[in-house]
Amino acid sequence: MAVKSPCIELCAFDGKTGLCTGCYRTREEARGWKKMTDHRRHQIINERARRQARVGRETGPRVKGD
Repeated sequence: MAVKSPCIELCAFDGKTGLCTGCYRTREEARGWKKMTDHRRHQIINERARRQARVGRETGPRVKGD
């Protein structure tokens, strides 16, 4: 059985990281998902927490200086 897409149909790409804020894939990964091997799909899914943290760091609240 093929690895299911992590897409949650909330496609909005972060301008700084290039990652979707719904599934945390790049545009290229989302477009090429059907052609990827299951091994590569698992790699992407296993990177989700790291990618999610990266989006949070890049787009998190900004603190104004004094």
